[in-house]
Amino acid sequence: ADIIETNTFNAQSISLADYGMESLAYELSKAGAECARRAADAVEKAQPGRICFVAGAIGPTTKTSSISTDVNNPGARGTNYDELVKAYGEQINGLLDGGADLLLVETIFDTLNAKAALAAIREVFNEDGLAAGGRELPVMISAAVGRGGETMISAQTIEAFWTAVRHAKPFSVGLNCSLGPDLMAPFLRELAEKADVAISCYPNAGLPNPLSPTGFDLGPEDMARYLSGFAREGILNIAGGCCGNTPEHIAAIAKALEGVAPRRAPAAEDCGVEGAA
Repeated sequence: ADIIETNTFNAQSISLADYGMESLAYELSKAGAECARRAADAVEKAQPGRICFVAGAIGPTTKTSSISTDVNNPGARGTNYDELVKAYGEQINGLLDGGADLLLVETIFDTLNAKAALAAIREVFNEDGLAAGGRELPVMISAAVGRGGETMISAQTIEAFWTAVRHAKPFSVGLNCSLGPDLMAPFLRELAEKADVAISCYPNAGLPNPLSPTGFDLGPEDMARYLSGFAREGILNIAGGCCGNTPEHIAAIAKALEGVAPRRAPAAEDCGVEGAA
């Protein structure tokens, strides 16, 4: 792998509060980034010429800011935008201090949660004094989709989702987790057509299956076939695997993609985007 994620998917206070561990959010985020940093540095040292990047993983939290938690009160929420921004900001500071190379807002099922994460990223970057040479890292954005291509709870179409987050000017946008690469394919194609940035895809290894050796339907050769197919179709820049993918899956994907040209992002005007940088 050229990019590894930190093990910090739920390392923010909102999720950690489920276990009475909210005070450890910064510490766990920083430690997760440091652990991944050591692994990446070890690979680079052992294999001269390799460059490995650490992606600071920022998950959707265990709560939604878009849907009521009380059937008798449409306005009830488990959390709100300001709480999310604060929690994400603490996590992001930990990831940066631990040595992350980029920030990955992933498995998005509620676009409002994701927008809070993106706002927190911008706040942290600004607080670090960009004018004085402070830190600003590339940002990757990745959504989870249902069978109809909707972003789960927020139920946006792919085009609506991209419209909602493109203001953050991410390095890449993509899809992960979800139902596996086969069911994800048409929505990945739509995103590749609409977005004028790099496209990422790291699906689950198919649907969960307790009778499978890995707990999921697709083996390494299956994932390699699907992901290399996306790449050869010209709709992919970054490929990987989510739930159910083992080191053997990732190795097979990497081998299948050797020598395949990455997608060329369309110009903004070809995406129907006005005033894009």
